[in-house]
Amino acid sequence: MPADAYNHTDSEFLKSENNQNRDAGSTASTAILVGDRLLVANVGDSRAVICRGGNAFAVSRDHKPDQSDERQRIEDAGGFVMWAGTWRVGGVLAVSRAFGDRLLKQYVVADPEIQEEKIDSSLEFLILASDGLWDVVTNEEAVAMVKPIQDPEQAAKQLMQEACQRGSADNITCVVVRFLANQGGSSRTVPA
Repeated sequence: MPADAYNHTDSEFLKSENNQNRDAGSTASTAILVGDRLLVANVGDSRAVICRGGNAFAVSRDHKPDQSDERQRIEDAGGFVMWAGTWRVGGVLAVSRAFGDRLLKQYVVADPEIQEEKIDSSLEFLILASDGLWDVVTNEEAVAMVKPIQDPEQAAKQLMQEACQRGSADNITCVVVRFLANQGGSSRTVPA
């Protein structure tokens, strides 16, 4: 289902670009709860990171053109990857998957990778953010900054402020989701 939504979004994005005679693109990370499972889908270098048992774990993979499987897919489609300050598809784009990017669409696909995590008491929170954060803050640093902040909106604002202070040169989008089972510290049984 997430793959269909991503492909539909890509096709709508491309239609709107054609109408405006522009060529732009975007990356995405999305998460959906299905019962006791967390499904995370992504294209590009927006990333999803969870805190499980106090530790940071990436639950998405950044799609970069120098990764062997991504490079192979691009070359098999007739494209090329070259160094231009960083590895780039066609010497232009620094991600290998994205919405839009009409001029490179045959190489830069919008097919998401989907990962699944079990929701249990060890899963504390999720951070979804664009590369404007991840270019200057590590997964572990982000988790350490969010841990003491109970309000997820405040936690997201803190991450964005930190990225700005560290000189992020990109747009910064960030969402923090706390899981209810882990809100409010320890639980106690009160005698009747």
